[in-house]
Amino acid sequence: MPAPSLPLAFESRPRASGRLVGDLVEGFRGLSPAERLTLLRRSVQGRIVFTTSFGLEDQALTHWIFGSGLDIAVVTLDTGRLFPETYALWSETEQRYGKRIRGVYPRGEALEELVADQGIDGFYLSVEARKACCGVRKVEPLRRALGGVSAWVTGLRADQSTNRLGMELVSFDPSYGLIKANPLLDWSRDALFSFVKENGVPLNPLHERGFPSIGCAPCTRAIRPGEPERAGRWWWEDEARKECGLHVAEDGRLTRAAPQEAGA
Repeated sequence: MPAPSLPLAFESRPRASGRLVGDLVEGFRGLSPAERLTLLRRSVQGRIVFTTSFGLEDQALTHWIFGSGLDIAVVTLDTGRLFPETYALWSETEQRYGKRIRGVYPRGEALEELVADQGIDGFYLSVEARKACCGVRKVEPLRRALGGVSAWVTGLRADQSTNRLGMELVSFDPSYGLIKANPLLDWSRDALFSFVKENGVPLNPLHERGFPSIGCAPCTRAIRPGEPERAGRWWWEDEARKECGLHVAEDGRLTRAAPQEAGA
């Protein structure tokens, strides 16, 4: 499918980006994730950042970005509480593709104050305490990682949670003042597993141990048969409240595309 002709000039403001976002949403339909990433890079002027947490979706996107030689920076938020398996995969991924993945870390003083206030595992005590931890370890580092960036690529899928059903393939994110692209939003987990297995993409071994969604070690458990994909994240909290603050649905604008069962 030929890619549509899109304007090359881009400014990180809603008025300037509104038409481009609409064109990208339409342009993404019918394209593979690799083609979507290429279209995004060609259409947006300025820096593009992909934030990886080394999960299934992120490893597939990293493969497409590095494999296609796209000028998209790959960064990760190192909270300091990741699984040992995640750190090992970080190293393995860099060796596989011959590329560095930049780590962004919590500010030392803020982290020291957080632990002094709530204790090393204080996030178990309340939703507010957990969100404070996420704020220091993830939300603030992400804001720094996206500083001066024109577009942000994520590995979100619509069928991961109710909140994510309300997200678009491409949108303008007012929280960060940039375009947000979700190239895998209409993909299924099974389709992604098929792709990474066929292409030998490095994967976190925790996926084979019942961890479909992997975050910080103290806040992630394996899921039980029949549980939703993200049930293992902050499992002690109410399901409807379980986001860390990085991703918020866009005012009920739903993605209508059904998850694909296969694809390139």
